[in-house]
Amino acid sequence: MGGGTLSCPKADGYRGIWFTLGQYLGDEHVYGDKYSGGLGTYTAKHVPLAVYAKATEKTFFVYGGCVPGTRHLLAMAAEYDHRDHTVPRPTIVHDKGGVDDPHDNPSIALAPDGHLWVFVSGRGRKRPGFKYRSVEPYSVDDFELVSEEELTYPQPWWIEGEGFLHLFTKYTGVRELYWNRSDESGRQWTADRKLAGIEGHYQTSRRRGNRVITAFNRHPEGRPDNRTDLYYAETVDLGETWTTADGTVLDPPLTEPDNPARIRAFSDEKRLVYMKDIDLDAAGNPVILVVASSDHRAGPEGDPRAWTLCQWTGSAWDFREVTTSTHNYDMGSLYMESADHWRVIAPTEPGPQHWGTGGEMALWVSDDGGHGWRKERDITTASDLNHAYARRPVDAHPDFYAFWADGNPFEFSESRIYFTNRDGDRLWRLPAVMASERAAPESLS
Repeated sequence: MGGGTLSCPKADGYRGIWFTLGQYLGDEHVYGDKYSGGLGTYTAKHVPLAVYAKATEKTFFVYGGCVPGTRHLLAMAAEYDHRDHTVPRPTIVHDKGGVDDPHDNPSIALAPDGHLWVFVSGRGRKRPGFKYRSVEPYSVDDFELVSEEELTYPQPWWIEGEGFLHLFTKYTGVRELYWNRSDESGRQWTADRKLAGIEGHYQTSRRRGNRVITAFNRHPEGRPDNRTDLYYAETVDLGETWTTADGTVLDPPLTEPDNPARIRAFSDEKRLVYMKDIDLDAAGNPVILVVASSDHRAGPEGDPRAWTLCQWTGSAWDFREVTTSTHNYDMGSLYMESADHWRVIAPTEPGPQHWGTGGEMALWVSDDGGHGWRKERDITTASDLNHAYARRPVDAHPDFYAFWADGNPFEFSESRIYFTNRDGDRLWRLPAVMASERAAPESLS
């Protein structure tokens, strides 16, 4: 259903949502939930969360915020002005009405006319999702409610001259992948079409030109804790045709585990697969970043947790390790800046809450197209709280290259929002309390 123009309230500062699954059972509390803590930029299946607009020299971003001292989720939108290095009081696009779950966090897209679109996730069929459009171009001040519908893990991609291709999830007893599309108005949408329903899936996607690429795992027996295998599909015509990396035409919905989209049967190796990021290399070949693990629970039983690159060479899939990590939900982003120079920004280093979600942020660099990796530097050190879910803006500006939140995965805590530059040698924290309409982020390095 449609809505109307809203006068959106502002928060007085930047505070991220804190979340726990409440799975502290038996001895598992030693290591915490399978994920918990500061999850303002959660999940890996919400993409994108930020976009740089060259026309205004601003990075627009969304995150899951909260009412101070509570776990009351607010879908927030804000912008960083690269010209004067300030942020406004963040806008509350949608108040989730007591929901405390960051699965309802928003995603963002920027249309060519400058209007910002915020897709607020629902949760299965229990809670609806919402689509909002900014009232003014390049502005996060006020938003118009466009629709309320069933959607989870929103991944909206604007295709120049065409409109939206939206990848999302529906809960049909299991988590299944769907897509639909709109015209350039964003108001008329096609019927939902299923891409994959093989016992359940999580996916992450990316757009380059008119090409949208996606990678996903599967959930044997419909259980997300069993997530394994790795699949790839792409489209250049807003979903009318889906193909594999070698051009094999797929016939959605995919319903069998062994199908042409599967690129590695991690299930045969008894390994779990956690989606992180995806992009195209300089030759236009897809590269997928995952963490492979042997146990869904937090703690040392899951080691080694290997940050794994999966790259199509033009004739086969090649698999290489970047580094290892202490948690399955240590989430970071991949940057392929040239044929040779690649980066990963992620919480790969143990944090103050060891074995909990996140850790210390680090910058990893490859100078040979992802074959060899070295840790360039630690972005955060000696932190009080774990840092988690480093997210890459679309067309990222060098001064706002990744942003994330912190928090204590073992007990309720405050959560703050951070960002870093391309070289990882500068760190800023957004103001938790603002006395004026705009303020400069706090420089921590």
